[in-house]
Amino acid sequence: MKKAFALLLLGATSGLALVSGCGNNEDAYKPLPAFSGSHKATLPSVPTLPSTPIKQGDAYTVYGAVHHMNSSIHAADVTTKEITIVGWIVDSNMQTVDKCAIHPTGKKDPDGCVTPIPSFSLGDTKEAKTDAKLPKIRVLGWASNFANVFDAVEKFKNLKAPPTEKEKVTDELWAVDIPYPLPAVGAKVKVTGKYGVNFGKSSAGIESDPMNGILTYTKIEVVEPAPEIASFPQIKKP
Repeated sequence: MKKAFALLLLGATSGLALVSGCGNNEDAYKPLPAFSGSHKATLPSVPTLPSTPIKQGDAYTVYGAVHHMNSSIHAADVTTKEITIVGWIVDSNMQTVDKCAIHPTGKKDPDGCVTPIPSFSLGDTKEAKTDAKLPKIRVLGWASNFANVFDAVEKFKNLKAPPTEKEKVTDELWAVDIPYPLPAVGAKVKVTGKYGVNFGKSSAGIESDPMNGILTYTKIEVVEPAPEIASFPQIKKP
């Protein structure tokens, strides 16, 4: 009995010691500020939005046409009917085509002569030719081969005014008049035609540009003439 009482007394004393320990000021709760990390967060800069307008007057800019074609909301605005695109001619494959394709109509290309369809490219600025970040739209359908373009170069070089009906050069395959003046790098133009991803007139197969699209030529208006008329630099002048 005495032994049991002694154990009970010892337990009570230990409990008091524990309670007394909980009240120690050294272990009191001390609030700390919220952790903010050892470094400030690095956020990306705000992107610069394009300043190029969608349209200039009644014509789409190159940026505007490309933007709308790739938009699920606006694609139908530029791909379901003919549109007009205004821009600078920044490139032409007249300047790079192989000499084997440069000859009058009626003459056959030599065996092994593989050449592209005549085309030129539009940009919103003259710098679009060398700046890969700026969109460019190829224009096809104004000539089916370079023999027709050669005939036009020869026929147009002495003209001082738009050609008469007798002076026009017609591409018989595509039933289209070769544009006068010929599309030359450095000219600002308005080109009207059907715009979309594909160009299907070529007998060699479908041309395609899913990113920037292709404009199938119907007509062209020169806003500012090029510094020089279009020609074939591959042919030495007499």
